[in-house]
Amino acid sequence: MYDYAIIGAGIVGLSTGYALLKRHPEASVVVIDKETHVAAHQTGHNSGVMHSGIYYKPNSLKARLAKAGNEAMVSFCEQHNVDYDICGKVIVAANEQERPLLDNLYQRGRQNGLDVQKLTKEQLQEKEPHANGVEAVYVPSAGIVDYKQVSQTFASLIEKCGGKLQLGTEVIRIHEKEQHTQVETTSGSITSRVLINCAGLHSDRIAKMAGYYTDMQIVPFRGEYYQLKKEKRHLVKNLIYPVPNPDFPFLGVHFTRMIDGDVEAGPNAVLGLKREGYRKTDFHPKDMMEVMKYGGFWKLAKQYAKEGANEMIRSLSKKRFVESMQKLIPSITEADVEPGPAGVRAQALREDGSLVDDFHIIEGKRCLHVCNAPSPAATASIPIGEEIASRVLTKHAPVH
Repeated sequence: MYDYAIIGAGIVGLSTGYALLKRHPEASVVVIDKETHVAAHQTGHNSGVMHSGIYYKPNSLKARLAKAGNEAMVSFCEQHNVDYDICGKVIVAANEQERPLLDNLYQRGRQNGLDVQKLTKEQLQEKEPHANGVEAVYVPSAGIVDYKQVSQTFASLIEKCGGKLQLGTEVIRIHEKEQHTQVETTSGSITSRVLINCAGLHSDRIAKMAGYYTDMQIVPFRGEYYQLKKEKRHLVKNLIYPVPNPDFPFLGVHFTRMIDGDVEAGPNAVLGLKREGYRKTDFHPKDMMEVMKYGGFWKLAKQYAKEGANEMIRSLSKKRFVESMQKLIPSITEADVEPGPAGVRAQALREDGSLVDDFHIIEGKRCLHVCNAPSPAATASIPIGEEIASRVLTKHAPVH
């Protein structure tokens, strides 16, 4: 019997495993995942940004853990020779109407304890010569990193500490008992004193399998990107973001220099017809039917019908997608970009159609379920792992 079994070998599950072993090196820990490699889904398909925490509601878990996570990630990368770059980012007000929204964002950054600076149009041009805007906020602590490399480092550290990775192992059933949990998998039965659900895109299903009603469902949203062609990468020096649309829950098209030098532009946000669907043509009947039968989705769709329609048009029309890019960098043309990768965001949605905005953790008798951990979960993965480890260890310290 293991002390702790973790479902999900994404960055949050791996960080949690490492946090448990750091505090209790004698503990027995296993990380289970149905894929044959770590960071196979959300972690391995994100933009690689180390967020600052500027966007999030003051005192929320997201705001607190993003800031702490940014600092912890820098220390971790330096300690373990993982490539990263604290390059800073600009958030740009493209017109006069966006100035008040930008000022609100600046004030929120200050409330969240961040070093943020207002930039005039001229100062913006110094940092990003091709960016268009009347004013900007500069966030020096934002950066870029390869989260796959971070995850592989966590996995190596877990194994060095005596933990086990059991990959290619899909969970079929879960039985929570008085003194332990039993997980039936495609590779046999795994017994542990405590079960920790970090299954990301499938976290609601795992919670349900364990007998927990969550009042939410994961609805997948695919984010599609374009890449700047090599000869056009000079148009973006680091990170260029728009002022978020207050009437839409997703961030909007932005520019991200990746750690390997690529520059991505995106994402849009369209409903995914498969929880792990990275291509437009990907479709899974069960995943699709779950969304279609969920009242919360239709309430959300009604609320954001206009914005949702625009997102779908951008998905189908390169011309419209490039027009979104031109708001920030007017000189970009359709010829300058080519299709890039896509990611899928596991967005938890309540029955009333509201998005679960903060990280959401449900604690049971012998289990803990991380039921909502979208962006900035990768940035915040170290303190999220430590938070989960603290909660678990407070109730269930290892017995040796």
